[in-house]
Amino acid sequence: MLSDEDVREILRIVDATPLAELRIETRGFSLHLVRDRSAPADPDEAAAPRAVEVGSNNGLLTIDAPMLGTFYRAEGPGAAPFVEVGSRVEPDTIVCIIEVMKMMNSVPAGVGGTVVEVCQENAQLVEYGAPLFRVEPS
Repeated sequence: MLSDEDVREILRIVDATPLAELRIETRGFSLHLVRDRSAPADPDEAAAPRAVEVGSNNGLLTIDAPMLGTFYRAEGPGAAPFVEVGSRVEPDTIVCIIEVMKMMNSVPAGVGGTVVEVCQENAQLVEYGAPLFRVEPS
């Protein structure tokens, strides 16, 4: 059963993301939230990573956080990071995990190129849209 604090955390996360709809179902509990119909209706579209060109960084692209949560560079403690500076990535290459309410969400690069900067510290809270990595496109 979810506590009042759990429900407040869910609402805070929903407010910080572009999700139009959220459904959570557990044994004995169901929560269905719907908001602004002008937001993307496809959850995959809303959560897809955004790679945007950074104006003053010589054509580098940035991989932004697709959601609010805890940023992890590796699959688990002691594991090697998914990518390092110098790693080659393709659009479907998993570059990190973002944890939201004990759910681990893999983040694909969404762009092809070479990682030139890791913008966040491991195990830190990131906001929606925060830069995670900078990539030199290929």
